[in-house]
Amino acid sequence: MQEQSTSKQSKMPSRRALHMMLCFLLFPTLITLIIYNSHITYSRFFFSSTANNSHVQIVLPHSIHNQISHLQSQLGALLDHLHIESSESKSLTKFSDQVLSIAISLDKLADCLSGFLSNAPDGGNEMSRVDEDLSEPEQSEAEEVNPSIGLGCAPMAFIVDRFMTYKIDGMCPNDWDLAQKLILGGCDPLPRRRCFSMAPPHYTTPANLNSSLWTQPSDANILWNNYKCKNYNCLVSNKTIDRRGFYKCADCFELSNRGWENPRNESASAEFTIDEVLRLRPGEIRIGLDFTPTTGTFAAIMREKNITIASATLNLGAPFSEVIALRGLLPLYISVGSRLPFFDNALDIVHSTLFLDGWISLELLQFVLFDWDRVLWPKGLLWVDRFCCKKEDMRLYLDEFTRLGYRELLWRVVPKTDKLDDELFFSAVLEKPIRG
Repeated sequence: MQEQSTSKQSKMPSRRALHMMLCFLLFPTLITLIIYNSHITYSRFFFSSTANNSHVQIVLPHSIHNQISHLQSQLGALLDHLHIESSESKSLTKFSDQVLSIAISLDKLADCLSGFLSNAPDGGNEMSRVDEDLSEPEQSEAEEVNPSIGLGCAPMAFIVDRFMTYKIDGMCPNDWDLAQKLILGGCDPLPRRRCFSMAPPHYTTPANLNSSLWTQPSDANILWNNYKCKNYNCLVSNKTIDRRGFYKCADCFELSNRGWENPRNESASAEFTIDEVLRLRPGEIRIGLDFTPTTGTFAAIMREKNITIASATLNLGAPFSEVIALRGLLPLYISVGSRLPFFDNALDIVHSTLFLDGWISLELLQFVLFDWDRVLWPKGLLWVDRFCCKKEDMRLYLDEFTRLGYRELLWRVVPKTDKLDDELFFSAVLEKPIRG
């Protein structure tokens, strides 16, 4: 009897052997990830800089299916063996279950991406299918909160490493420019850090809300290290235009509502006034988003009309976000490639100007428009303000707006006259339909 027991135990692998087997089985998973990273460049696929409607053909190697299938079969056999072991192997069993779940997920992803990327759509309705695990998580897993990190961080590992080099519980480096480079590259959301952010050493209390909307902020409340301008006067001087940041917003730091209130000649201007738009929904516009390179002037005017607007922008060579905050307004520090941090059907209006232009690819424009659609209430307003592009490209872009199925409340296309006569301005106020 003792000999039989000993013989049975000798056939069962030791704990050390099981660990070695699992480590060996994990190796194909790592190879799989390397193959993904080497064959797919997400930022390039989704964020092409040309305004054409061609699809990049990316076909995953067939070997990835074989490797994953082999990994699944090996782990399946190991699991069958482990589940008949004593309670001492429970932690190892749970670990191997998790590895098998990863392998299954990778297999689904490979099938989904291969089908989507190797076969261009024939037109008509386009669909994207994502397999989801709808099983109930264990109690311990449901309470777990994992740190988020963007998929685009993988090809920017060197910059991420620099960003994550800091002293825990110490002062964070003044490296927002490094963080912005990561965000623009698709590394969004950024990994969080356990350090204290720098503040201006001579910080003073900002002006109260009654005056801060139109008062020039104090130089002492801005960290100027990473800007060409080192004071606010530089941002508004005609002698320093080359140092004032984003060229389309060179006069943004002159805190004035000039240009927003006066009606324009419809045949010559693509602009609508704020009052003209608000009359479309009297008393119904309460909260919204301004997705614009801005210092918050649109939001400031709307604030005076008891409407709350969040301003989404980046610091494009100048302290845009700091000035918005110092005016007593809400800045959102996100890029055009970011998913908006709002729940579905949350906003009454989305406004954008001087940003969506002919530089944007059709694929990226689609992602932006559908995300704006997601956060707008039914019958919410999409205000596209002065979208500029080449004449020959205008029809392609207009088709992307019309495919949303919105009702046209205001619509205007006029020539752009300050340069060559080959560009057009497009402005519109569109109403989201009720769906469902």
